[in-house]
Amino acid sequence: MDMGEEFVLFPIHKYGDECMVGCLLIHGFTGSPYEVEPLATFLDQHTDWKLVSPTLPGHGERLDLKGIKHTEWMEHAEKELQQLLKTCKEVYIIGFSMGGLIASYLSVKYDIQKLVLLSAAAHYLNFKQLWKDIKLLVKEGLQGNLANNELYNRYHFKIRKTPISSAQEFRKVVRVVRPLLKRVEIPTFIAQGEKDGIVPPRSAQYIYENISSNEKSMFYSSKAKHLICHSEDNNELFEKILLFLQEE
Repeated sequence: MDMGEEFVLFPIHKYGDECMVGCLLIHGFTGSPYEVEPLATFLDQHTDWKLVSPTLPGHGERLDLKGIKHTEWMEHAEKELQQLLKTCKEVYIIGFSMGGLIASYLSVKYDIQKLVLLSAAAHYLNFKQLWKDIKLLVKEGLQGNLANNELYNRYHFKIRKTPISSAQEFRKVVRVVRPLLKRVEIPTFIAQGEKDGIVPPRSAQYIYENISSNEKSMFYSSKAKHLICHSEDNNELFEKILLFLQEE
């Protein structure tokens, strides 16, 4: 996948079992649809849209990333988008973390109406917040509560199951997509957790400043860590996303 390749928009319109609106939700690196599940549930409860949240190759609750290339993740999301474009008149893409980068890539390549980027990883590793999280884990470990810490359990599992080569493939996604951000021209909503230890808040600011969309907005959650859809203030975020997507 050449970083400098020229894209031609692909407006795929073959409406079969026609739906008015389709929405593709793309999870992040080493993740699963669990990461965007609360938002998908919220949208399902408040709309009649066709919602699709695929599991990227090698991902899911049982990680098997060895030998999987970054192009496979991007191509899998692309095929899911193509299916939505065949059956829906209007399509939105929501991407979380690495999924936000893949969503941005697809929005440049296809005729998409709106884009939502959640903790999108144009930059990664917020060392300041990560150190705070580590100190909290140490404290809980000394108190004997570490086994009950969801953050520790989830990321301890991911670290053990993620080959170094897969982390390098993730970095390739970043290298491919960052130069393309200037070609994102559709309405875009950007959200970021201020306590995110994986993706620093400056990532959201970087995306906001580099995309070319004339219609763009940004929301910072003061309580959210990286899994922004699972934050305690997620309802405010979800309402803002729904309002953005429903606006004419």
